Amino acid sequence: MRVLVVEDEQLLADAVATGLRREAMAVDVVYDGEAAQERIDVNDYDVVVLDRDLPLVHGDDVCRGIVDRGLPTRVLMLTASGDVSDRVEGLEIGADDYLPKPFAFSELVARVRALGRRATSPLPPVLERAGIRLDPNRREVFRNGTQIQLAPKEFAVLEVLMRGEGTVVSAEQLLEKAWDENTDPFTNVVRVTVMTLRRKLGEPPVILTVPGAGYRI
Repeated sequence: MRVLVVEDEQLLADAVATGLRREAMAVDVVYDGEAAQERIDVNDYDVVVLDRDLPLVHGDDVCRGIVDRGLPTRVLMLTASGDVSDRVEGLEIGADDYLPKPFAFSELVARVRALGRRATSPLPPVLERAGIRLDPNRREVFRNGTQIQLAPKEFAVLEVLMRGEGTVVSAEQLLEKAWDENTDPFTNVVRVTVMTLRRKLGEPPVILTVPGAGYRI
């Protein structure tokens, strides 16, 4: 899942981003509305965690831009105000969900995951294919009933491949969905992660390489 965190309180923004990355999400961070608009113009995000009171460009305007362009991106709006009228106004602007500060991080994660499922084609909450069972909410993976421990990036890559439902997923698509914008696009991190993931999943191999195209399960 690709997430953009937009929050002018830099310590909070960085803490949220770090926590979401530990949940196997690819996360970019900006600290004002103008930078958010620039990122949204060039990257495809599943979810934007958007502070409402932003400098340069207000969060409301960032949200309106996403809605007016018809993007599939879902918006979780944050605000320091817990007033019902504030929440209603945010939802009327086009936000998909609303979370007042301060918030429990576990609730933020649950809401981001729920919105991420709505940003893509409907799929069952637990993904199953080729003897693999992947639960995105519990972050658990089983193969033929045996649990497999994966690092966050390995889990993220496997989830993207499972969501492909047998179609070929290119290295570029994996890089976009499982890593943030600071990753060198010419790095071999995708290939190395797939190799490690294959080894952990065991024999016979279930991740197939399609020469010149990518990977599929």
